[in-house]
Amino acid sequence: MSSPATRPNPGERTPRGSRLPRRARRAQLLESALEVFVAQGYHAAAMDDIADRAGVSKPVLYQHFPGKLELYLALLDRAVDAVIDGTRAALESTDDNKQRVAATMHAFYTYVASEEGEFRLVFESDLTNDPAVRQRIDRVTTECAELIAHVIHDDTGLPDDQCRLLAVALVGMGEVSARFWLQDRVQGRDTIEQDMAAGLIAGLAWRGIRGYPRTDEQT
Repeated sequence: MSSPATRPNPGERTPRGSRLPRRARRAQLLESALEVFVAQGYHAAAMDDIADRAGVSKPVLYQHFPGKLELYLALLDRAVDAVIDGTRAALESTDDNKQRVAATMHAFYTYVASEEGEFRLVFESDLTNDPAVRQRIDRVTTECAELIAHVIHDDTGLPDDQCRLLAVALVGMGEVSARFWLQDRVQGRDTIEQDMAAGLIAGLAWRGIRGYPRTDEQT
């Protein structure tokens, strides 16, 4: 769901004192912040750690982000957009609804399995009590569900509120199962390969959602 080709290599520090264009510097600072936040969590992370990881002074870091929360929110915005864009791309990749379900579940698993660990900012944030953070995290469910609900409505003709509820259930199925699968993989309790795991959940989701009649089949 992200674009690794446009990002600095994970773990690669920029030599202190190196000059970068403002946009490139901002991107580099975000990558460094991602590594620190994922490893330490928001509360334990310090701006000193992020500046050191990026190879810049704290004043340079503060030129781009006035505080730790603003930096975290900028990173969270990028992470949330990646999930939503990935869902949109999966749904637009085909007109076959069975394949749409599969593509969407694979998108969730691919995002969660990313080595960068960006998903932890969205799904395992330790700052969910902050209203600005909560609002951004809720965007994942609401906007992904909205995209899926449009497909369900077009295919079934069900009322909008019913389509949204079904869509939220599908989003939850993808998100929760992907996180559970990854945790088991990391802890050595699960040997199911990523594609197979996503396929299993896609199969379950499709067996449920295909039971709703198409618009032209309703009486």
